[in-house]
Amino acid sequence: MNRFLTLFVLLVLVTAAVSNHKVEASSVLKLGSKGQDITDLQFRLQTMGHYNLPIDNSFGKATRTAVQSFQKKNGLQGDGVVGPKTWAKLKKLSVNKKELSMLARVIYAEARGEEYKGQVAVGAVVMNRLQSSKFPNTVKEVIMEPNAFSAVKDGQYWLIPNQTAFKAAKAAVKGNDPTGNALFFFNPIITNSAWFKTRTATKKIGSHQFTL
Repeated sequence: MNRFLTLFVLLVLVTAAVSNHKVEASSVLKLGSKGQDITDLQFRLQTMGHYNLPIDNSFGKATRTAVQSFQKKNGLQGDGVVGPKTWAKLKKLSVNKKELSMLARVIYAEARGEEYKGQVAVGAVVMNRLQSSKFPNTVKEVIMEPNAFSAVKDGQYWLIPNQTAFKAAKAAVKGNDPTGNALFFFNPIITNSAWFKTRTATKKIGSHQFTL
């Protein structure tokens, strides 16, 4: 009897967990919505240049207009409602506040000695990987993927980025990509890897060669 009771309780808990997950996954933001999700939404829209008002936790008309702008630019129904499809596209093309800091860190660590264009280029590689099916689905996973970036491996990633790195990160999020859609980069003077030589080169910016 106890065994059946235990199984019943486990079944109830699993069902509840699945139900909660479905509710979260299908969460919809629209005019009049409030909460921390709005703050995240506005930050993402702001970094992409769609929203230019102070960030708060209220979905007003300005937020709806910004959402519509993003939707129309990216081939989505321009209804101003943030449902699963809009969220999915946003998370492939934008970053939240913590992810922006991570992007600035990897830019500073990998390219702080490069010209500004070269720093934007490193950020663009991260964003290109985020949008590619060949790489992980979040900025954190892209950056922390084993052996993805030498600066993570040798610890330079943990240096504090400067304002130029943040500026370059924001430019990359807005879609500025001087690399030609590159997914990799390396310094030919430092790296003698035969693997890199098999990649299709796109642009040479500063010390870095960018490739597909």
